[in-house]
Formats: sequence, C-alpha cells, structure tokens
Amino acid sequence: VQVWLDLKVPEYMSEITKYVQTEGSAMNEILKSGGLMLLCSFGSLIIAVAIGYLAAYTGTSFEKNLREKVFDKVQSFSMEEIKKFKTSSLITRDTNDITQVKMFIIMGMQMLAKAPIMATMAILKIAGKEWNFTLITLIGVIIIICLSLTIILFAIPRFKRIQKLTDNLNGITRENLTGIRVVRAYNAESYEQEKFANANDELTNTHMFIQKIMALMGPTMSTTMSGLTLALYWVGASMINNAIGLDKLTIFSDMVVFSSYSVQVIVSFTMLIALFIIYPRASVSLDRINEVLDTETKIKYGNINKDTNNITGEVEFKNVCFKYPDAEEDVLHNISFKANKGETIAIIGSTGSGKSTLVNLIPRFYDTTSGEILIDGINIKDMSETYLQNKVGYVSQKAVLFKGTIEENINFGNYKGEKIDIKEIDKALETAEASEFVNNMPEGKKSNIAQRGANISGGQKQRLSIARAIARKPEIYIFDDTFSALDYKTDFKLRNNLNKNTKDATKFIVAQRIGTIKDADKIIVLDEGKIVGMGKHSELLKSCSVYQEIAESQLSKEEIENAWS
Repeated sequence: VQVWLDLKVPEYMSEITKYVQTEGSAMNEILKSGGLMLLCSFGSLIIAVAIGYLAAYTGTSFEKNLREKVFDKVQSFSMEEIKKFKTSSLITRDTNDITQVKMFIIMGMQMLAKAPIMATMAILKIAGKEWNFTLITLIGVIIIICLSLTIILFAIPRFKRIQKLTDNLNGITRENLTGIRVVRAYNAESYEQEKFANANDELTNTHMFIQKIMALMGPTMSTTMSGLTLALYWVGASMINNAIGLDKLTIFSDMVVFSSYSVQVIVSFTMLIALFIIYPRASVSLDRINEVLDTETKIKYGNINKDTNNITGEVEFKNVCFKYPDAEEDVLHNISFKANKGETIAIIGSTGSGKSTLVNLIPRFYDTTSGEILIDGINIKDMSETYLQNKVGYVSQKAVLFKGTIEENINFGNYKGEKIDIKEIDKALETAEASEFVNNMPEGKKSNIAQRGANISGGQKQRLSIARAIARKPEIYIFDDTFSALDYKTDFKLRNNLNKNTKDATKFIVAQRIGTIKDADKIIVLDEGKIVGMGKHSELLKSCSVYQEIAESQLSKEEIENAWS
C-alpha cells in the first residue's frame, strides 16, 4: 500500500503539470490533484511509521527470544562445551551477534519486501514510454550496481573478522577486570593498556576501513540520482526544443513523471544493495549463534527422577577413568571406592593429582571416560538432571557469590522454588561459622553482596558458600578445597558443626591441609590420578609413603608420633 501511494504521487504531479500548461484549466482541478498528492504522501508517512514500529517490535521480540534460547543452551553445557567456546566468546554471541541479526531483520522487514515491489511497479509505470529516458534510467541502475558490488567485495572479508576481533577484545577486558588486583600488585597497568590498545586498534581499524567504504555509498547514490535527473531533463529539453505543438506538453509531462519514477527505481536498488551490504555481517553473526544452538551437549541425562530403593547418600566409584577432551592421557585411573551414608570422605594429594576432577564427576560437570559412578545404587547417567543435582550440595574451589543480599544468596541453594525459612538460614549461617560477621554487617542478612562477592573477604565468601549448601539440606556434600581461606580455629569449629548438624549426609572434602581431614572416616590419597592409599589418618601414616611425605611437611614429629600411638 505504501509503494502504491508513493507511485501515485508522480501521476498527480503529471496532472498538475498538464493543468498548468493547458489554457482554460480551472484552479480547483489543480487544487484537487495537489490535495490528493498531499493525501497520498501523508498516507505513505503514516504507513511508514506503522511499518517501522512493527519491524522494531518484531526484531526486538526475535532478539529477546533468541537471546533466551542461547542463554538456556549455554546453561545446559558441560564444562567441556563452555571451554570449547570460551566465556568471552559466549558473551559476545549472546549480545553483539544477536544485535547484528536483529538489525538485519528490522531493516529487512522494511526494505526486502518494499524494494522489489517499488522497482517492479515503477518500471511498469515507465515501460513503453520514451526509450531514451528508459536507457538513461538503465545506465543509472548499472552504475549503482557496479559501484555497490565493488564496495561489497572489499567489505565482506572485513565483516568476517570483526566478530572474532570483538571476542578477543572482550576476552582481554574480562581477564583484566577479573585480575585487576594482580595487575596493580605487579604494576602491570602499562602492559595491560598496551595489550588492550593493540586489540582495540585492530578492531577500530577494521571498523574504520568498512565505514570509509560504506561512506562512499551516500555520495555515490546522491550523485547518481542527481546525474540521472540532470540527464533526463537535458534529453527532455532537447526533445521539447525539437517538438511541435501538443507534443511539447506530452514530452514535458513524461519527463516530470519519468524523473520521479526513475528516482524510485534507483532508490529501490539502493535499498536492496544496502541490505546486501549488512547481510554478510548478520550472516557471520547468525552462523556463530547457530554454532552454539547446534552444539550437542555430550552429557545426556536419564529419566529416573525419584528414589527407587531405601538407600540414601551412598556414593560408589567403580573403575572410573577420566580424560579431558583433547588430552593424551587419563587424569584419573581406575578409581574405585565406596562412601556410605553419613561418612566423611577426604581426598588429598599433590597439586594436579586429580582431586577436584574426581569430585566434579559426581554432579556430572564432566562425564567419566570409562567406569561408572553410583548414587544410592543408581548410575548417575540414568538420573534426570534435576534429581541428581537435588541430591548434591556443591561448594566450588573458588567461592562464587551473586549480586544481591546475603539472604538471597543463601536462598539460591533452594531447588524447591520457595524461600528457605529464616530460622533455617540462621542455622546454616551458624553452622558455617558465618553468623558473627553477618550480624555485624549494617543490615545483617539483608546486606548487599557485590558481584562475585567483591566487598567481602575470601574466608567470608567461603563460609557463605558453605552456608548456601547447608541450607539446601542435600544427601551429599562436596567441599572442593573450600576451607583453604579459613584460619585453623574457624576450620576446626566449622568441621565440628558439620559433623553435628549434617551427620546423616555424606561429605566429600578436598583439602591440602592434613589438619582439615585427619578426622575423616576415610581418606583417599591420590598421586598422578591413582589411588595410592585409602584409610584413616593413623593407618595411612603407617602404610602410605605419599601421605607420610605430606604429613611430614605439615605436622610436627610429636603430632605424627601421637597419631601412630
């Protein structure tokens, strides 16, 4: 409808031209044609606004839905898939790339349908009229297409680089902001600035190259359309000069109409070319988005979502081996042991021995390469995701808190979707030895935690992370080196509280300090991914050389002798 209205305007212009040059024409006829011409223009404006609104609404809705799909997909990824893409790249894909696709959709909805219709209808309007006018219009279209294709050929290769360069810049920025304390501690600001400047300059130069080429489009189109109009009037003037009588009026009228329609044809091709120019970048972005959406999550969950026997909190490893993707050798070799309900299982070993890897297999952050892990007699691969995760209370090696209040962070561990009772939160904080510092904060449990817990100490973050897991009341606790930032006194009190308040739950404790694990029911000693010792503290001091070496580096001779006795 908008195109039809736009193309009606030249017809009324033609009528006005004839009325003006025809003797005896009434003023009301001119005013009528002029009024209809203004009405068509106003109608076209109203429709253009409506189309712009609907296109923006559709594009933004598409962006919202696609962003949710990408985010949900990333949430389903195992650590293997996340490491494959890298965090900075996933952020770029969920923001910048989706925005590029949205912009193409918005422009496409306004141009992709309109331009071909306008070009076709305009050509049909001028078809069969003066051949020399048609030839001039054709030459104008050819010039526009040739110049645009030249610009596109130079720009497309650069479009493909932009998104990767954006990934790189985001990665450097994220790394710098995350490690800002280390940067300042080592006075490495100038080094980081130079690294950022190099990445930024490369991205900027690529953008500038494309923008300079794209900047040629405006003057090219303007010059072509002005030249086209000039050529039409030049030829038209010559034809009028050579014409006789009424032919002059007909030629003049055709010239006015033709100039309007020829400009419409040029504008139509310009809109299509503009779409072809932004399409390569949108296409690259769409490929990157689809790469995420089409990635198959290697970890597949089963259908078991309820207890099928009377066993609770029992964990068994059967000949478990694990190898990281693209690694040549296994990290864990034939791990076999059983943890009964209520037992505390400690895991110790040198750096890189596979301690964290072992406990990360229980909630299926990674999957075993071979062997199987059973919880309550059921292979964890047969459990539904929700059922498995509800059984586990996980506290990561690096304490992670979210922006919000302390109470909200504790409630984060509640999988039932309801707020945890305030008494249970208080009990969890007390068990985690966090009550004192929380109560001393200005608003207590309502005090705000900054993103990543930047406004509290490392030990406080660890205790709040532990409290979050305790409030969840799971069957199995996993503490992945989560006592490392605690002093010995707090460590001792916290472990006593855990033994008292979570005695029915199975606990896995990964630690470097023997003082943290010496009272465990079973201590597993790892060395190069293999179990080299298993038993109680006193037993391992006699039977395991690796454990003896660790003990000798941390304990006094008297403490070792007392353990022997």
